[in-house]
Amino acid sequence: MFALVPLIVLFPLAGVIVNTFFGRQLGPNRSAWLAVTMAALAFTIGLFQLGGLTGNGGQAVTVPVATWLSVGDLHVDWAFQVDALSVTMMLVVTGVGTLIHVYAVGYMREDVVHNGDPARYTRFFIYLNLFLAMMLILVGADSYAMLFVGWEGVGLCSYLLIGFWFEKGENNIGNTNAAMKAFIVNRVGDLGLMIAMALLFWNFGFTLTFRELFENIEHGLADPAALAILAAVGVLFLVGAAGKSAQLPLFVWLPDAMAGPTPVSALIHAATMVTAGIYLIARSNPIYHATAEVYGFSPSDLVAWVGALTALVAATIAIAQNDIKKVLAYSTISQLGFMVAAAGMGAYVAAIFHLVTHAFFKALLFLGSGSVIQAMERGMHAAGAASGDGHGGGHDAHVDPQDMRAMGGLWNRLPVTKWTYLVGALALAGLPPLAGFWSKDEILLDAAEHFPALYAILAFTAVLTAFYVGRQLVMVFSGEPRTAAAAQAEESSAVMTGPLVVLAVLSVLGGALNLPKFGEHDPSTLAHGLRNFLATALPVEGHGLIEANVAFPSAAFAFLALMFAYFFYRNAYHTAHDHDPLEGLGGLYRALAKKWWLDELYGYFIVKPYQTMAQVIARGFDQGGIDLIANSLGDLARGIADGFSGFQRGLVRAYALVMLFGVVALIAWFQMTTVR
Repeated sequence: MFALVPLIVLFPLAGVIVNTFFGRQLGPNRSAWLAVTMAALAFTIGLFQLGGLTGNGGQAVTVPVATWLSVGDLHVDWAFQVDALSVTMMLVVTGVGTLIHVYAVGYMREDVVHNGDPARYTRFFIYLNLFLAMMLILVGADSYAMLFVGWEGVGLCSYLLIGFWFEKGENNIGNTNAAMKAFIVNRVGDLGLMIAMALLFWNFGFTLTFRELFENIEHGLADPAALAILAAVGVLFLVGAAGKSAQLPLFVWLPDAMAGPTPVSALIHAATMVTAGIYLIARSNPIYHATAEVYGFSPSDLVAWVGALTALVAATIAIAQNDIKKVLAYSTISQLGFMVAAAGMGAYVAAIFHLVTHAFFKALLFLGSGSVIQAMERGMHAAGAASGDGHGGGHDAHVDPQDMRAMGGLWNRLPVTKWTYLVGALALAGLPPLAGFWSKDEILLDAAEHFPALYAILAFTAVLTAFYVGRQLVMVFSGEPRTAAAAQAEESSAVMTGPLVVLAVLSVLGGALNLPKFGEHDPSTLAHGLRNFLATALPVEGHGLIEANVAFPSAAFAFLALMFAYFFYRNAYHTAHDHDPLEGLGGLYRALAKKWWLDELYGYFIVKPYQTMAQVIARGFDQGGIDLIANSLGDLARGIADGFSGFQRGLVRAYALVMLFGVVALIAWFQMTTVR
């Protein structure tokens, strides 16, 4: 079983290669389904790895593939580590990824037509398969060096997919700017990860292989200097995680990343790439365990506080957003904050459990939002055809299909999407018995038992989450249609709604992955496997089926927040131009709608000074120095050439006279030297 693990990367790469060189001959439909097949085969390999782990009692296995680098005594192998953590991530990436690939077959068929370039259809699936391969390298690596290859690979794919329609967006460069923003902000996190890797390599045995490195760290814990270095590494890993997993202060790229096609939002920015930071922290748990207290400072506590504050800030912003995908984007940032906070508290099992369930219901919500958006676009075309104006019908000619204010009444128009979206929304809100309730409850329970202040923040954030979920449901589905596009909206095809149904089932049943037997204290199979691997996780034992003191209040407040949102918004919008009831909050609402002016703060304190510095350097050092020297040399060469060009007049008589003088001069020179 374990010998097959390299195929989990090779299958998606095969899809990339075949579609790159033969996609045009295969045609759009076959090239798309080839990509789907490669993703499904990768998922099958992940199941084989799960079977292998089950058969050997959950013991971690390293599968070498080839020698990557060999210099003197330094040998770096390209190898896979198969353990409970990596297999969990493999199954999430390939399982959810396969469903999103299937959905994209239908979604992109309409998207490429809507955007006027059907030829890009195959290219999208090339990028999607490439991303899958890079993510699987990241989670399957047995060393930080190999992990970093996947880390950079998913960053590249994110850039390509966010900017897939690079000529679209505000001023025809909006999507390009969004892709660049994601790429540049993530470089900050990548720098932190690279410095951390260098510190580990030079101070702990000249290796980046997990097993060897963690053994060396364990043996060197008596050295105070080593502990200080490890504490710095823990902070730098947090910087890397803040970039990839969109945490404070580096989360500003993720909402703009919604410029990519909706399957991209579901795969990369909800279920896979953005979880890489949580995976990095969980994989590095021996480092955080070793530095639980170093000179009065705990990197783990810093991780927990960054996660909790990110969860709170992002949830407050989500309340005042009107773009259906932007609400989900800030929700993703908030839920990632829950995971990071759990990892910082040492509750790695709870963090990974929430990562898994979040992949189910947030992928469902993003794909559901894509179904809603395309339903609105079809409604615009239908309304335009009915009115004969070629647009969305009169005043709806410029309706934004992602603006929730332009929707309403879709409950009666989308018979499949509405139910699946409702399941995903309630799972996100944390209502029992859906998957989100169990994973969120696990995090809140760990916080309540060990970190009361963090529990207060996360519990309040959970209430805000239920409120903005209720607000979105009401604005999108309830009431009467507020535009002609909403009134004419049409349900999506089966190839799109099918994955929604599967994800809805997983969002209902996913909580069972971590349920113990009723009345017993034995952990679930997932918890047992992860706790054996993550030996430094908090010893949160004795969780029954439900911890009433945490679960009941959490569920009750979530339900009340949903009901409050319903009654608050059910009569709020009669037209797409009505004011939001929250505008009564005045300045607070403006702050939330403006995302606490974080983008403006970045622009004022970082972007503008950087641009000013770049201009000074360009005008002074570049133009006034390097360019001046280069241009002066060019002017000198040109002057010399101009001087000699005086001899090039095109007159044969002049050339003959010059040759005569030359011959006479040579004869005179030889005569003079001979006489001497």
